[in-house]
Amino acid sequence: MWIAIAVVAVILLYFVTVYNGLVSRRNQVREAWATIDSQLKRRYDLIPNLMETVSGAAKHEKETLNAVITARNAAMSANGADARGVAENHLTGALKSIFALAESYPNLKANENFLELQRELTDTETKIQAARQFYNTVVMGLNNMVEQFPSNIVARMFGIGTEKLFEIDETERKAPRVKF
Repeated sequence: MWIAIAVVAVILLYFVTVYNGLVSRRNQVREAWATIDSQLKRRYDLIPNLMETVSGAAKHEKETLNAVITARNAAMSANGADARGVAENHLTGALKSIFALAESYPNLKANENFLELQRELTDTETKIQAARQFYNTVVMGLNNMVEQFPSNIVARMFGIGTEKLFEIDETERKAPRVKF
């Protein structure tokens, strides 16, 4: 009888340990997503200041400025990892066009406010990349536990599923074309 109780206790202890591990990893995924969100919010807050600085120096570049504003609004309203990833990639591309635009305007390139905003956005982009990498790492850990035997049994029992990785879209996978 003691052996049966010990076996049941070991099995129960295993289920509790695996369940707690799954919950811990799921919470890490949520925290990692929140970190991405906070960095994206920082980027969204910097963009209006950048747009104001650029619009003063490059008044006839409305199309480029409108593309950034449109991309920012789309990124802010996107829901879910897939939609958010696509929208953020478009915003990143639009921001690159603003910095490329600065090369054509020496007064903008020399503007201290623009340079500071450019540094802030570059720093923010670096932090976003780091947050995305961390998110993908913790998602991979959760997904491994959810899909591997025997922890997948516990995951299915409690309705814990896999999460999507933060991926770039096809246009960003292509190597950039460089002309001299």
